[in-house]
Amino acid sequence: MRKAKPKKRVILPDPVYNDQKVSKFVNHLMYDGKKNKSYEIFYASLDIVKGKMEKEEKSALDIWKQALDNVTPQVEVKSRRIGGATFQVPTEIRPERKESVSMKNLISFARKRSGKSMAEKLAAEIMDAYNNQGGAFKRKEDMHRMAEANRAFAHFRF
Repeated sequence: MRKAKPKKRVILPDPVYNDQKVSKFVNHLMYDGKKNKSYEIFYASLDIVKGKMEKEEKSALDIWKQALDNVTPQVEVKSRRIGGATFQVPTEIRPERKESVSMKNLISFARKRSGKSMAEKLAAEIMDAYNNQGGAFKRKEDMHRMAEANRAFAHFRF
């Protein structure tokens, strides 16, 4: 090994739900170190979700967690050069990376949406992901389709 692995940083749970996953999501959502603003956006979007999906028996946090699970990819393709050719090799994703990729996809597709505030856009993306639709869910499906199409190259795994 070339270098020592960096220490894993301990992420403190968020103040409202006392959940580490929420803190990680807010850290991905944050711009320019504005963590309070990110927390405001996240909590506002969960309030919007609660208001629009009151027929669900789950809490807004459970809906958000289910939405994250729905957009979490299991496999991805990585480029690998063998000979002169570049192959797209399907590989399984580590659990930490799965979580990170799903959060980043949810946030990036929420940012691309048309809407008034980021809280509303994020709430709409969370509800779409919960119902297995929307941009982030489509990205997961595309990743799985790519991996399935390139399954013949799975023996080139790293």
